[in-house]
Amino acid sequence: MYILPRFKKNMTDKMLKFVKIGQQTPPKREVKNRKEDFNEIYDDFINQKAQEQSSRCSQCGVPFCQVHCPLSNNIPDWLKLTAEGRLKEAYELSQSTNNMPEVCGRICPQDRLCEGNCVIEQSGHGTVTIGSVEKYLTDNAWEQGWVKPIEVEYEKNQSVGIIGAGPAGLAAAEQLRKNGYKITVYDRYDRAGGLLIYGIPNFKLEKHVVERRTKLLKDGGIEFKHNFEVGKDATLEHLRKKHDAILIATGVYKPREINLPGNDLENIFPAMEFLTASNKKGLGDKVELFDKGILNAEGKDIVVIGGGDTAMDCVRTSVRQRAKSVKCLYRRDKENMPGSAREVSNAEEEGVEFVWLSSPKEFKGTNKIEKLIINKIQLGEPDDSGRRKPEIKEGSEFEIKADMVIKALGFDPEDLPYLFDSKELQVTKWGTLKTNFDTMETNLEGVFAAGDIVRGASLVVWAIKDGRDAAIAMKNYLESKELRKIKVA
Repeated sequence: MYILPRFKKNMTDKMLKFVKIGQQTPPKREVKNRKEDFNEIYDDFINQKAQEQSSRCSQCGVPFCQVHCPLSNNIPDWLKLTAEGRLKEAYELSQSTNNMPEVCGRICPQDRLCEGNCVIEQSGHGTVTIGSVEKYLTDNAWEQGWVKPIEVEYEKNQSVGIIGAGPAGLAAAEQLRKNGYKITVYDRYDRAGGLLIYGIPNFKLEKHVVERRTKLLKDGGIEFKHNFEVGKDATLEHLRKKHDAILIATGVYKPREINLPGNDLENIFPAMEFLTASNKKGLGDKVELFDKGILNAEGKDIVVIGGGDTAMDCVRTSVRQRAKSVKCLYRRDKENMPGSAREVSNAEEEGVEFVWLSSPKEFKGTNKIEKLIINKIQLGEPDDSGRRKPEIKEGSEFEIKADMVIKALGFDPEDLPYLFDSKELQVTKWGTLKTNFDTMETNLEGVFAAGDIVRGASLVVWAIKDGRDAAIAMKNYLESKELRKIKVA
């Protein structure tokens, strides 16, 4: 009889339990309770459940979960360590490829990325709940005191200026600081975090999670300059003279418009304006438009236009602000929605009404919005992207009452050459910054760019990936620059 080698037997004792143990996510709070506050809706895994779920991993020879993770996280390896109770090692491996694993564990659309491509999910056994384990590992590491500030062994005499304190900028700042560079992060807001602080609601990402991460970076010697607008407080050229290299990681915040009759009526807002007001209020700030009831959904019939994750954030925020009703208009059907299926499901549970295959035609009202005229949509032949093209059904108009409309149609880049007073900075036809594909450098020497300002509006995990890649490219540039200086000397 063939006997498994000891190492193989030990592995099968700890792993490959997906046949015996079913898929389990941390329990969600009851709908009636979670609708009353902005706390995260998922309870934490306890140690036993995290180990159980990790033990379901099939330890694939080709780990498709890792292949479909933008950061190429070593998922099977840290799942195995978790199943064995080696939590500190699991955390260290997890954070070795990800600057914010506790953030990604909460907000990544795992159903489209790692979990959606899990082999045992494809075989009908239910995916390993990777995101929940990732969140558990890092939260546990914080509790145990394993997360430490950066300790620089050798401080280099070169400095880097990073414009934008969102996920791309923060990831790059951390990686470059680990290499001994002096880092200053400039941001136009009063807190670091960008979209993580002001765009994503608390029920998906509580703000203390972001604040403790940025405090860690400050404790590691990274300097932050808040309420700083490049082009107003200093030009890009001024910062270039001050630093040995610059990274532009501003993200994209300009809201896409829907130009319809009545677009100038009051109480029609872009998504970020609505979400920022809500998040600032949650952080304890005074928000005049919210306090006056203008940017507050309470008691109102709310209509959100859009089908992405930002739209889901808006509808679920409206529910928690005690809106009278919340409707979401999307021009395609549920199967073609770009947002996370999990977020759509959560919104439906919380009472959001989805009006599929619908598109606004006109905003109606005297001074402020009172109702929308809506066209019904049918899906035609596939377009260039392969998705079926929305087509208006003739004579299908209907009305929806609305006291507030929130436009969640996506984001475009701001005009950075104009804002930064740097007209020579080159952009693409889409307005994103033009960079060298290999080096991530713009047409200006020593000025690099990363994240959404290069790739367009995308996921936080991609921004972290871009920030890490930019740090490598910038390190190569700075080392080359220093070498040239030595040769000249």
